Amino acid sequence: MQQAKAQATPGKIVTRIPRLAEANPEWFAVHICTQGGQTYSHGDTACVFPLMSVIKPFTLLYLLEYFGADKVFQWVGIEPSDAPFNSLEQLIADNGFPRNPMINSGAITLADKLPGNNASIRTGNLCQWLNHIAGCNLHLDEKMLASVRSAKNHTNQAIAEYLAQSGYIDNIDNVEIALDTYEQICCLSVGVVDLALIGNMLSYNSDAIVTENRRVVNALMLTCGLYQASAVAAVRIGLPMKSGVSGALLAIAPNQGSIACYSPGLDRVGNPAVGLRFVEILSQQLQLSVFS
Repeated sequence: MQQAKAQATPGKIVTRIPRLAEANPEWFAVHICTQGGQTYSHGDTACVFPLMSVIKPFTLLYLLEYFGADKVFQWVGIEPSDAPFNSLEQLIADNGFPRNPMINSGAITLADKLPGNNASIRTGNLCQWLNHIAGCNLHLDEKMLASVRSAKNHTNQAIAEYLAQSGYIDNIDNVEIALDTYEQICCLSVGVVDLALIGNMLSYNSDAIVTENRRVVNALMLTCGLYQASAVAAVRIGLPMKSGVSGALLAIAPNQGSIACYSPGLDRVGNPAVGLRFVEILSQQLQLSVFS
């Protein structure tokens, strides 16, 4: 951990969401679960944080289980992006078709497709499903949600409206429900221990998840999960990963286990700086890369 802190370029705390701005940039926590049941924890493991974009792979997984891949990939693509995660310009260039589920346009589209008549039902269903399958204690942080709502994300609003105009959100009347759902699921919160348990859903085969769906989600995390840094991370780390602006970071070592980190300082792309460096060091030392 100290090596990662020493080597990582100092990250910046998110300030546009007031409650995220309260985080201590020195916080760092890690929890590792292995398939054999061994665990390792270190650092500020009592910290609880919203998943933010780390929920995106699990929204995808839920919908793949519910509707199947043929249906889901009519709504969202599988292509990596070299633009920022909230790029409206790329969405316009792609004629309104979301490039992949790991960026905001794709995630807002999938939030629109979650079963349920309103955002609270959709969020509750997803949360209950994850807690049941993973055996974790995910919960909606109402104070964080109020803070997110107070920040008024105009870019996401514009993305959602363009998605509706392009037909990927069913109609303009659904825009507010889709955005509310997206904000709520991003505010589902855990600590690193429970995040690693959630990660185990993608780490190895089980009767609870269709194997092909697990493979698809891991593949998209590897190619798209760290935004513009995904290709570099695939070379240097070689693990499916997903980050969130809260500082959450999840790495999957297929058939071995999961690595959950929390470090709220973000690099210029928007990935947790210390957590990413920690996983890189660990992967290289233990030869965890899927390409090893």
